Amino acid sequence: MKSGFFQMLRKRKELIPLIDFMALAAARATSASLYFLFTKNDVILNKSRNPEPWEGVDPSKPQKLVTINQKWRPIEELQQVKSMTK
Repeated sequence: MKSGFFQMLRKRKELIPLIDFMALAAARATSASLYFLFTKNDVILNKSRNPEPWEGVDPSKPQKLVTINQKWRPIEELQQVKSMTK
């Protein structure tokens, strides 16, 4: 099977850049997925272990790639409701 693939590439050299770009795109997508999985705390795999993952997100730390002039202040009514429901 490998020899057939390489023989095809020798016959059709115009496919080599396409295969390179596709391999690069797949590698970057995989690395981005792994980066977000292991570094961002709002990405979860097991929801039964942590049913409310949004509670662990620090609101003072920006989660976006670029944040311009954003100030976080807690809403007192929301904090009261949250304390009453727990």
